[in-house]
Amino acid sequence: MLRLPSLRRALSLATLTARAWTGLLVFDLLVLAGFSSAHRWVRRTQIKARVGQRVGTEDIVWAVDEACVWYVKRAACLQRSAVATRLLRRGGWPAELVIGYRPTPFESHAWVEVAGIIVNDRPQYQKVFVVLERI
Repeated sequence: MLRLPSLRRALSLATLTARAWTGLLVFDLLVLAGFSSAHRWVRRTQIKARVGQRVGTEDIVWAVDEACVWYVKRAACLQRSAVATRLLRRGGWPAELVIGYRPTPFESHAWVEVAGIIVNDRPQYQKVFVVLERI
């Protein structure tokens, strides 16, 4: 039998995963209207002040990764990172969506940083990619 804290944690992760899955869908719908709509969706997301204990960054990133497993199509790094940024901000974290590129050979990538630390990807991206924008 599950202990009460374990049940609460499981429900919290399930709720986060459902919110992440919904965010993936919203991102896809916004992109149909153009990238600027998705950009605005992330940019306008405020950091919510949280009283008491907040959900950890690891749990939010895990929920986004789990939602991607169950999503209807493969979610690219920009979509995953946009959704993670919104969930982190709504959870009280000062998250930034970072879009970067490597000129030779050309490659682009997106990731999320909290206080300058990449939370949803490999830390070496900060050294390899030139930052185009922080949202």
